[in-house]
Amino acid sequence: MNTHPAGRLDGETAIIFGGTSGIGLATAVQAKALGAEVTVIGTDPDRARRAAQDHGLAGWRAADVTRIETVAEALSDFTRVDHLVMLAGTFVVGKILEAEVSFLRQAFDERIWGSVHAIRALSSRLAADGSITLISGQLAERPTGTGTAIVSAAAVAMEALARGLALELAPRRVNAVSPGWTETPLLTKALGDDRDQVVDGVKKAALLKRLGTAEEAAAAVIFLMTNGYMNGATLNIDGGGRLI
Repeated sequence: MNTHPAGRLDGETAIIFGGTSGIGLATAVQAKALGAEVTVIGTDPDRARRAAQDHGLAGWRAADVTRIETVAEALSDFTRVDHLVMLAGTFVVGKILEAEVSFLRQAFDERIWGSVHAIRALSSRLAADGSITLISGQLAERPTGTGTAIVSAAAVAMEALARGLALELAPRRVNAVSPGWTETPLLTKALGDDRDQVVDGVKKAALLKRLGTAEEAAAAVIFLMTNGYMNGATLNIDGGGRLI
């Protein structure tokens, strides 16, 4: 049984989808520092390769989480995985009466079905005493503005999936991490030219008067990986944002 003394991950294998930037890369760096053999998986092979090389990670793969065949190929040569972390996904924003349904569907394809693809591909190679960590987000409790209904629904679904899988895949542990507004490349890409204005408004309204950092969110993921009694839970790392 993995008891993770002093929060260590020595000799354990961790795979992080979405691990090439932001929260995922910060998680990879922290997991490596705790002794894990970390492989990051992203959609862009060049970025995945650079992330692994720059941070001395065990390896990298490229895969589209919405396509089961590419996920299965990326995971094909692992004999045992102790920790699977699913942080992949874009910020799908669009009004349901205006946006293309195929675009809106990405929110579920990337999160729900991407996680299902990875878990099915690994199957029994995911250690019986291992962990799975999914990502939801503050939008699960507090949708903001217009155009976030679908991505908010996907975030809620990820938390429900974690609880259901904790029952179905026991004794493997399954949890979700729910970040709030976090300073990442994904946030910058999602907000575009409006980034500074939106972020300023968020900071003024925030209880802590700032955004979270990728490292803070990653520390929450690491906690879920290393605490052997955390199971079927959602860990909020949002600075209290869900309260306001």
